[in-house]
Amino acid sequence: MQYAVENVRKFVGKVPVFGICLGHQVCGLALGGKTFKLKFGHHGSNHPVKNLLTNQIEITAQNHGFCVDPESLPSSDVEVTHLNLNDHTNEGMRHKSQPIFSVQYHPEASPGPHDSHYLFAQFIDLMKEWKQPGSFAR
Repeated sequence: MQYAVENVRKFVGKVPVFGICLGHQVCGLALGGKTFKLKFGHHGSNHPVKNLLTNQIEITAQNHGFCVDPESLPSSDVEVTHLNLNDHTNEGMRHKSQPIFSVQYHPEASPGPHDSHYLFAQFIDLMKEWKQPGSFAR
């Protein structure tokens, strides 16, 4: 999916980006990270994820077999925001200065039932903040 990684790289700093599930992995690769295969994939509902920014636990739905390696991300630019409480893998990240963030799970599935609604509100706020009349570029 190199084409997707290249496209996300082109979008960074020009439009807000919110990656979900595979989009999280694409964002991780676009930001200079690497992925690895999980010994046991994350599949189904009721996976506990800790939001490291708020210390709240979210109950999530997941369906993936790979993970973004947090050690491979440029720590000066990218921070991990969510952690899987079953195996302590990266479940979310954000760029520190650009409008791009992502989560590995499926916030739209609402297993919590509304634990992850704030992510969509955050993305809407980013779009409003970065909106430029007649242009996608800032």
